[in-house]
Amino acid sequence: MDPVSDENRTPAGPQPEEIRFFGTSWVDHTDQYALRRVGVAVGSLLAAAAGCFVLRFAYQGLEVAQVGGFVNTLVVVMFAVCSAIAFRKTWEGFGGRPADPAREQSLRSLKAIGFIGSLLAYFVRSFTEAPGEKLRRTEYETALARFEKRRSRSTGNPSARKKKKKG
Repeated sequence: MDPVSDENRTPAGPQPEEIRFFGTSWVDHTDQYALRRVGVAVGSLLAAAAGCFVLRFAYQGLEVAQVGGFVNTLVVVMFAVCSAIAFRKTWEGFGGRPADPAREQSLRSLKAIGFIGSLLAYFVRSFTEAPGEKLRRTEYETALARFEKRRSRSTGNPSARKKKKKG
């Protein structure tokens, strides 16, 4: 029989949810947490800049095709509106779970078009915390409190408890 060491044992109780690029380092800010936040901020800003650069080429393609001022304006407005909506929805996602997941699913294509807004939301949020950390921390602490409450109620040997007399 192979004895189980303490390192291989899964700890009792709720486990923290991982955050992209951070894993579970957000719980106690270990494993180069600050460096990861800087990396996410710089990476999201560079990706947003690259996206703007690609959109500029697309806009120049429309000018070369001479589709007209109305279509050019329509494309610019569409990307601006989609980016604003994507920023807002991404920002809201950092603070709470969506009330209607089906509605959130239907907005995926709009958020894909407005990807620059989502990237900018990641950039801005990285200044204060890992994106989504506050939500995950609240959920994790609530789960820990519930677990401790349940565990404190059920401590001891159940067979040693005195049974209540009926009567």
